[in-house]
Amino acid sequence: MDSDFSIELEEIRDYEFRVDFGASELLVDEPPPLGQGHGPNASRLLAAAVANCLSASLVFCLKKFRQNVSGVRTKASVTLARNDKGRLRIGKIAVEIRLDAKYEHLDRCLAQFEDFCVVTASVRAGIPVEVRVVDSAGKLLHES
Repeated sequence: MDSDFSIELEEIRDYEFRVDFGASELLVDEPPPLGQGHGPNASRLLAAAVANCLSASLVFCLKKFRQNVSGVRTKASVTLARNDKGRLRIGKIAVEIRLDAKYEHLDRCLAQFEDFCVVTASVRAGIPVEVRVVDSAGKLLHES
């Protein structure tokens, strides 16, 4: 289980920063015209964090039931909006998780996996997050 942590950022140039996670590094940048788009920006990192946390939580639950999990694909779609001061904000994150196989105990996992996602539960305090789980044919299995 993760405990408290810190990361470090170092400016390379303009809007480009090197993020040191301790075990690995990531280059982040703003898209043009501000930056050069050499890496994801903070909004994309937030969407990735939400999508990854939900996906990992669902996979963890399925593996807890000794399921051989593979082929999970997740898409996070971000809707940008302006606040009352005209500032750009993340208005909503919609996540769709696609399962390419049938799993035993899926109903039990779908009923609880979102509750164990630390990032999504934290983000939902300020940003709506919609979640859908579909099968390989696109049939809706779960929605919140």
